[in-house]
Order: sequence, then C-alpha cells, then structure tokens
Amino acid sequence: MPSEALRGTLQNDLLKEYIAQKTWIFPPKPSMRIITDIMAYCAEHVPQWNTISISGYHIREAGSTALQELAFTLADGFAYVEAGIAAGMDVDTFAPRLSHFFNSHLDFFEEVAKFRAARRIWATDMREKYGAKNPKSWLMRFHTQTAGCSLTAQQPFNNVVRTALEGLAAVMGGTQSLHTNSMDETLALPSEEAVHVALRTQQVIAFESGVANVIDPLGGSYYVEALTDKMEKGCREYFDQIEKLGGVIPAIEKGFFQREIARAAFRYQREIEEKKRIVVGVNDYVDEGEEIKIDLLRIGPEVEERQKKVLSDVRRDRDDAGVTAALAGLRAAAEGTDNLMPHFVDCCRVYATEGEMIGVLREVFGEYREPPIYW
Repeated sequence: MPSEALRGTLQNDLLKEYIAQKTWIFPPKPSMRIITDIMAYCAEHVPQWNTISISGYHIREAGSTALQELAFTLADGFAYVEAGIAAGMDVDTFAPRLSHFFNSHLDFFEEVAKFRAARRIWATDMREKYGAKNPKSWLMRFHTQTAGCSLTAQQPFNNVVRTALEGLAAVMGGTQSLHTNSMDETLALPSEEAVHVALRTQQVIAFESGVANVIDPLGGSYYVEALTDKMEKGCREYFDQIEKLGGVIPAIEKGFFQREIARAAFRYQREIEEKKRIVVGVNDYVDEGEEIKIDLLRIGPEVEERQKKVLSDVRRDRDDAGVTAALAGLRAAAEGTDNLMPHFVDCCRVYATEGEMIGVLREVFGEYREPPIYW
C-alpha cells in the first residue's frame, strides 16, 4: 500500500486527469431531488407505500465489513431524512415509510450485533437528533437477504448450511422479512429445486427452531451486548468521519465510501489466500479430484427474443404523440421545481419506457461517474 505522501500525489494526479477528461459530471440540481419528490408525493397520495428501501446489501456484496455496511447504510438513511426535512417536510410525514435492506453474513454473533445496533441507532437518532414524535418513525424496519458473495462454486451443497446460519442470524437480530439465497446462485440463476430448498430453510427457521417465539432472544448475553456496543461505537466513529468530509454526498464524491470498501475487500481476499480465513471447500477441506455435479437452470435465447418482441409490440401500438408530450412534461418538471412523480406516472400511462425517462433526466441533470479509487 503506498505511503501517505505518495497516496496524496496519486490522488491529486488522478483527480486532475479525471476532471481534464470531463468525465466527472455532477447534476446541477439538488442531489436528492428524486428521493424527496418521491417521499412528498407518496406521503400525500399513497401514504402506506414504502417509499424507499435504504440498501446496504450492495455495500456488503462489494466487500465491506459488517461495520461499514451498518455505518454507510445508516448514514445514507439519515441523509434521506435530512433531505426530506430540508425540502420542507415534517419528519413524521415520511419517516414511518422508510425501510432498510441489509445483508446477513456468516459471522453469526457479529451479524446479530449489527442488526441490534442498527435498530438502536436509528431509534435514538430519529428521536433525539431529528425530533420525530411518531413512534413509527423510530422503528428500524428492515429486510434481510443472505450473503450471495459467501456462496461457493466448490461443494455447492455447503451453501445450504451457510444460508441457514445467515438466515438464523437475521431472525435473531430482528429482521421483519427474509430472503434466503439458493445454493446454486454462484453458478447460474437458481433452479426450481434449489429455490425450494431455500424456501424450506426459511420455513424450518420460522416454524421448527422456536427462535421467532420471542423478541430479541439474545438480549442480555454479555458477548452479544458487548458486540452491539462495539458496533454502535464504530458506527458513530464513521459518522464523524463522514461529517468531517461534508456529509454523505461529498464523502461519496471524494471516494471515501468506495475506498473504505475496496480496502476491506482486499484484506478479506488476502486473508483467504493466506489461509488466515478458512472457507470450507475452497482453501481447506477440499475434495481433491471429486466433482460434485448439480443440475443447473438453463435459459435459452428464446426468452430474450420473446421479451424483445413484447417491447417492439408496445412501441408499435402506443400513442407516440402522447409519449412525446409526457416526456416533454417530465423534462419541463426536471428543469423547474415541480414534483417529478406525477410526470413519471403520466409517462407510464402512455407506455414510455424506463430508458426513455432516464434519458430525459440524464440530459437535464447530467451523469454521475465514479471518482478514481486510490489507496
């Protein structure tokens, strides 16, 4: 890893080159425009709709630690809350419909502590920092999916055990909904049989294990409570770093989130290669010469052709004048201050495509490109 001095030189050189190439383009409008428009529109017209799923899953799949997943996900969530308040909304009008989406990995107690810390931090800050009065605004409502990146192509039946442990950790940590990955997802889209086993894994946890019979079943355990406290402390230290960088958006634009995740992913992979971290069937307990065959789902090209025909038929039969008018309305709203959501709805009603709508927004707002990641 380069020294601090060399790292600074690399940073400056990369940023100068990046800007010179004019590939670092930021939208001229407020960065949270679409998010706040969605929250405001739904609060008025569809108040029971979950407006946004604040996701940490992709953060963890990219190689972050559990702590980074926790901190960056909650920082994103609080940034949305702040954007809503700055847009003039009362926090209790939109916060009850925010939800979160976490990953569940294999370090069982660490994952339980992560979920418990998330619930505690969200409730505390929504009350004390953002002044939410509605108890529903304090609730950390979250969905969990087991870790796709923990699945292995080698000895794929081991993935059933991995998924079961990850699913159990999510339930013990208080998740409200759960997705259990299929054992063959590292090799192909899941087969019917693999999906069936994944579903039954959830059902065994829910109906046979007894862990769903009590709230916070590990509460009071010295180890779990200590880990939860450690998670919260580390999370708030990340909050402080993000705040010093100017907040979530400046931190992302400066590559802080991306750099932290890249370093964690590098460390994780090096631990596997040096056998400091054992992955059963990959770097230890390997069955030499034994090939385990598993039936994989095969999808032929006819699926693509059928979908292309459906799209072609829609484009042929729709009202082109209506599409043009709806897209023009969306453009005018994007260039002005009107809420974008009614215009998205108008576009959908005349069968404008998602790509066409995104194209309009790209032309008005510009296109974000990732900053260079340096060590």
